[in-house]
Amino acid sequence: MRNARGGNNPDVCKFALDCEAMGGEGITVHPRPDERHIRRADVFALRPLLRTEFNIEGYPSREFIELVLQVKPAQVTLVPDAPDQITSNHGWDTMAHQEFLSEVIATFKEAGIRTSVFVDPDVHMVEYASKAGADRVELYTEPYASGYATDRASAIAPYVEAARAAKKCGLGLNAGHDLSLDNLAYFAQHIPHLDEVSIGHALICDALYLGLPETIRRYKECLAVNG
Repeated sequence: MRNARGGNNPDVCKFALDCEAMGGEGITVHPRPDERHIRRADVFALRPLLRTEFNIEGYPSREFIELVLQVKPAQVTLVPDAPDQITSNHGWDTMAHQEFLSEVIATFKEAGIRTSVFVDPDVHMVEYASKAGADRVELYTEPYASGYATDRASAIAPYVEAARAAKKCGLGLNAGHDLSLDNLAYFAQHIPHLDEVSIGHALICDALYLGLPETIRRYKECLAVNG
């Protein structure tokens, strides 16, 4: 919204700090090459201000890798997005990109940055992310969200299996994409080893009606079942 109009309204740094003050436990940014959402300057501005975990996600191009190494967030999340992709809509094929991911992950781990790989809820993709050296995987949850209303048990099933595989491999477990107040509690109930979720679009949509403090409170309530 800010980038579409120009200027700095809403102020990304102020909004992030407000989210922290209202109970948010981490801030995720996705600086795309065209800067249509988060700008590179935002990433540098946020780093010294945040008190909670800072997670930078993006496709590991040379420019992205350099940015992350300069900023040194707590976590970097690798997504296989093309430069013109509107939003993340699939996970890595960690088997096909094993060598590439291994090299990138080694670079970040050498810098002391925890590395998560965005994957579909597929046991083999989780296992090969582990083989590439990842610290965590982030499960792509749009298929779960799409199937939740009609058959939630079937929708959650592959995520339960993927979560078990992650635990067996010693990986931390994140999740994100289209999680909402409607489907988040059920997801958290069935994925007991969940470390964190990244929620942006749905949270902002809910905040338009509920207000930001109440929205954050309700999302944390959904996750309370997970401990």
